[in-house]
Amino acid sequence: MTEPQRPTPTDPVRARRAQVARAAALAQRAGYALFGVAVVAFFVGFFAGFTGTIVTVIVVAMAVGSVLLAPAIVASYAVKAAERDDLEHGR
Repeated sequence: MTEPQRPTPTDPVRARRAQVARAAALAQRAGYALFGVAVVAFFVGFFAGFTGTIVTVIVVAMAVGSVLLAPAIVASYAVKAAERDDLEHGR
């Protein structure tokens, strides 16, 4: 019987980069979803009247969406640039 092959050890830098990419993708989805909630709430308020609750939903959704989305976009570009740099330099 042959021994099963051991999995090759993963590069810890690439593993961490993949982890950051997954977190950035999740944060981007959540941020864009919150912007969508804010837009829907705005139109509800526009046609039905702006109440304190609708205004609060809009402001909170925009604020939290921005806090999530801004660093997620930067992290996403950073991961892509690092991967591209690795490929160009044969790493």
